[in-house]
Amino acid sequence: MQSDAPSTPRAAARAQTEQDIIRVGREHLAAHGAASLSLRAVARDLGMVSSAVYRYVRNRDDLLTLLVVDAYDESADRVEAALAATPADAGTRERIRVAAHALRTWAVAEPSRYALIYGSPVPGYSAPGEQTTGPGTRFVALLLRELRDTVVDAPSPISAGLAAEFDAINIEFGLELDQATLAVGTCLWSVVLGAISLEVFGQYGADTFARPEDLFDLQLTTVVTRLLP
Repeated sequence: MQSDAPSTPRAAARAQTEQDIIRVGREHLAAHGAASLSLRAVARDLGMVSSAVYRYVRNRDDLLTLLVVDAYDESADRVEAALAATPADAGTRERIRVAAHALRTWAVAEPSRYALIYGSPVPGYSAPGEQTTGPGTRFVALLLRELRDTVVDAPSPISAGLAAEFDAINIEFGLELDQATLAVGTCLWSVVLGAISLEVFGQYGADTFARPEDLFDLQLTTVVTRLLP
């Protein structure tokens, strides 16, 4: 089995510096927000001159991309770990609930990082798809794979254009889901992210729900029960 550890001391030092940049970048993201992220400020807190940091990260956009990929990967890792700890025979409904709660738990603990990947676009920044699409689709891919053995009722007629896009999703994720199941999967995805966003971004209001986790579970259970057999 091949190890992912750096093969030389120099490679190990570079990997450590990159992780340090991400760590301090996370701290600045939480303190100042994505729009105010400064590579010079990150370098200063690392005790490095800017020219040294530029050997690892060329500019603010590269730093943002590192943080975007980091956030997508860590959140998906949490979901994967939660699913791995759940018996395969627990049932699709329960496994979907486990996956959704794992993402919510991460998001509530990491609101600035959740906002970076699921909130408003950062002004002047365009995420490079070749670096962010894979990590950015991990959660929905996990969700859809949980529906592989599920048979759902056909939804309203699906347009030819949407059907072609569903076919592309099947190809991208190596799935063979029918159109109805993909429609249900996108509904679940929308509900999970929508409910988490309402909570993380404070859209319910400060005094509306004292136990948002209970509300999230009620919303999720209601949708899962109605959509899945």
